[in-house]
Amino acid sequence: MGKDKKAQVDVNDISTWTKHKQRLCSECRANCCTMPVEVKITDLVRMGAITAFEAEEPIKKLAKKLKKEGVIEHFNFKNQIFTLVRFANDDCLYLDHLSRRCIIYEKRPDTCRNHPIIGPRPGFCPYEKKTHRLKR
Repeated sequence: MGKDKKAQVDVNDISTWTKHKQRLCSECRANCCTMPVEVKITDLVRMGAITAFEAEEPIKKLAKKLKKEGVIEHFNFKNQIFTLVRFANDDCLYLDHLSRRCIIYEKRPDTCRNHPIIGPRPGFCPYEKKTHRLKR
Protein backbone atom coordinates (compact mmCIF):
# COMPACT_ATOMS: atom_id res chain seq x y z
CA MET A 1 0.00 0.00 0.00
CA GLY A 2 2.84 2.42 0.85
CA LYS A 3 0.56 4.93 2.57
CA ASP A 4 2.36 7.71 4.40
CA LYS A 5 1.70 7.37 8.14
CA LYS A 6 1.40 11.16 8.50
CA ALA A 7 -1.39 11.28 5.88
CA GLN A 8 -3.86 9.83 8.41
CA VAL A 9 -4.04 11.81 11.64
CA ASP A 10 -5.50 10.09 14.67
CA VAL A 11 -5.89 12.38 17.70
CA ASN A 12 -5.72 9.31 19.93
CA ASP A 13 -2.41 8.15 18.42
CA ILE A 14 0.17 10.81 19.24
CA SER A 15 2.72 9.16 16.96
CA THR A 16 0.69 10.62 14.04
CA TRP A 17 1.02 14.17 15.37
CA THR A 18 3.17 16.88 13.74
CA LYS A 19 5.79 19.14 15.33
CA HIS A 20 3.86 22.34 16.08
CA LYS A 21 4.69 25.54 14.23
CA GLN A 22 2.54 28.65 14.63
CA ARG A 23 1.87 28.96 10.90
CA LEU A 24 0.22 25.53 10.79
CA CYS A 25 -2.86 26.78 12.65
CA SER A 26 -4.14 28.94 9.79
CA GLU A 27 -4.43 25.91 7.49
CA CYS A 28 -5.39 23.31 10.09
CA ARG A 29 -8.64 21.36 10.30
CA ALA A 30 -8.66 21.96 14.10
CA ASN A 31 -8.31 18.35 15.17
CA CYS A 32 -7.18 19.57 18.59
CA CYS A 33 -10.73 20.90 18.98
CA THR A 34 -12.08 17.35 18.81
CA MET A 35 -10.26 16.28 21.98
CA PRO A 36 -11.97 16.56 25.40
CA VAL A 37 -11.60 20.05 26.88
CA GLU A 38 -11.27 20.23 30.65
CA VAL A 39 -12.16 23.54 32.26
CA LYS A 40 -12.26 25.06 35.72
CA ILE A 41 -14.61 27.62 37.26
CA THR A 42 -12.30 30.50 36.23
CA ASP A 43 -12.45 29.31 32.61
CA LEU A 44 -16.25 29.11 32.69
CA VAL A 45 -16.45 32.69 33.97
CA ARG A 46 -14.01 33.97 31.32
CA MET A 47 -15.91 32.08 28.62
CA GLY A 48 -19.17 33.68 29.69
CA ALA A 49 -20.78 30.32 30.46
CA ILE A 50 -21.40 31.50 34.05
CA THR A 51 -21.17 34.80 35.89
CA ALA A 52 -18.76 35.53 38.74
CA PHE A 53 -21.82 35.54 41.02
CA GLU A 54 -22.84 32.05 39.82
CA ALA A 55 -19.29 30.83 40.46
CA GLU A 56 -20.00 31.25 44.18
CA GLU A 57 -22.84 28.69 44.08
CA PRO A 58 -22.27 25.14 45.36
CA ILE A 59 -20.23 23.41 42.67
CA LYS A 60 -22.52 20.37 42.37
CA LYS A 61 -25.49 22.67 41.76
CA LEU A 62 -23.49 24.57 39.16
CA ALA A 63 -22.47 21.33 37.42
CA LYS A 64 -26.09 20.19 37.26
CA LYS A 65 -27.14 23.54 35.76
CA LEU A 66 -24.34 23.48 33.14
CA LYS A 67 -25.17 19.91 32.17
CA LYS A 68 -28.83 20.82 31.73
CA GLU A 69 -27.83 23.81 29.57
CA GLY A 70 -25.66 21.60 27.36
CA VAL A 71 -22.35 23.26 28.24
CA ILE A 72 -20.65 20.38 30.05
CA GLU A 73 -20.85 16.64 29.57
CA HIS A 74 -18.99 15.60 32.72
CA PHE A 75 -17.93 16.94 36.11
CA ASN A 76 -15.11 15.45 38.19
CA PHE A 77 -16.00 16.44 41.75
CA LYS A 78 -12.71 15.24 43.25
CA ASN A 79 -10.60 17.48 40.98
CA GLN A 80 -13.33 20.10 40.44
CA ILE A 81 -12.88 19.89 36.67
CA PHE A 82 -15.64 20.14 34.09
CA THR A 83 -15.47 18.63 30.59
CA LEU A 84 -17.10 20.64 27.83
CA VAL A 85 -19.76 19.11 25.60
CA ARG A 86 -18.69 17.75 22.24
CA PHE A 87 -20.98 17.05 19.32
CA ALA A 88 -21.46 13.55 17.86
CA ASN A 89 -18.50 14.16 15.49
CA ASP A 90 -16.38 15.06 18.58
CA ASP A 91 -16.20 18.78 17.68
CA CYS A 92 -16.06 21.10 20.67
CA LEU A 93 -19.23 23.00 21.46
CA TYR A 94 -17.40 26.24 20.59
CA LEU A 95 -15.92 25.14 17.26
CA ASP A 96 -17.64 26.61 14.21
CA HIS A 97 -18.30 23.64 11.94
CA LEU A 98 -17.83 25.60 8.71
CA SER A 99 -14.79 27.77 9.41
CA ARG A 100 -13.21 25.25 11.85
CA ARG A 101 -12.37 28.20 14.12
CA CYS A 102 -13.14 28.76 17.79
CA ILE A 103 -16.07 31.12 18.27
CA ILE A 104 -14.82 32.19 21.72
CA TYR A 105 -11.10 32.33 20.85
CA GLU A 106 -10.32 35.45 22.91
CA LYS A 107 -12.11 33.91 25.93
CA ARG A 108 -11.03 30.28 25.35
CA PRO A 109 -10.19 28.07 28.36
CA ASP A 110 -6.65 27.55 29.67
CA THR A 111 -6.57 24.01 28.25
CA CYS A 112 -6.85 25.48 24.76
CA ARG A 113 -4.53 28.42 25.49
CA ASN A 114 -1.79 26.04 26.60
CA HIS A 115 -2.11 23.56 23.71
CA PRO A 116 0.27 22.23 22.39
CA ILE A 117 2.80 23.45 24.96
CA ILE A 118 1.08 21.28 27.53
CA GLY A 119 -0.73 18.13 26.52
CA PRO A 120 -0.34 14.48 25.59
CA ARG A 121 2.74 15.20 23.43
CA PRO A 122 4.18 18.65 24.29
CA GLY A 123 5.29 20.60 21.23
CA PHE A 124 3.24 18.45 18.83
CA CYS A 125 -0.32 18.74 17.53
CA PRO A 126 -2.79 16.62 15.52
CA TYR A 127 -2.28 18.82 12.46
CA GLU A 128 -4.29 17.98 9.36
CA LYS A 129 -4.53 20.37 6.45
CA LYS A 130 -8.00 21.75 5.74
CA THR A 131 -9.66 20.38 2.65
CA HIS A 132 -12.28 22.45 0.94
CA ARG A 133 -15.07 20.29 -0.36
CA LEU A 134 -17.70 21.58 -2.69
CA LYS A 135 -21.28 20.85 -1.67
CA ARG A 136 -23.45 19.51 -4.47
